[in-house]
Amino acid sequence: MRVPVERAMQVCPVEVAVSVLGGAWKLTLVKYLLEGTHRFGELGRRVPTANTKTLTRQLRELEQDGIVTRKVFEQVPPKVEYSLTEWGLSLAPLVALMNEWGTAFVDSPPSSRW
Repeated sequence: MRVPVERAMQVCPVEVAVSVLGGAWKLTLVKYLLEGTHRFGELGRRVPTANTKTLTRQLRELEQDGIVTRKVFEQVPPKVEYSLTEWGLSLAPLVALMNEWGTAFVDSPPSSRW
């Protein structure tokens, strides 16, 4: 288990969720992986403003935390596929609610938010 997750476990379950899912692009990656297995390049095209180093780090952390599985094919050129584990798939309702909330936030005028 990653150290940030272990530390969060000492605080509360919300902090555990933030530790596992917080960070640049993690929930966005989960959202796209809910559609099915994707190769690294496909995920990069889905999140064009994220750089390769960040995507790699976030996917590795999600893998370490048991949210994503990574399958490497021994071929040239290298092929790597990412998919969600059962824990990752269990995030579908949360991602759907966050997607809905984000859409409503963007669509509402600033004065109606408060």
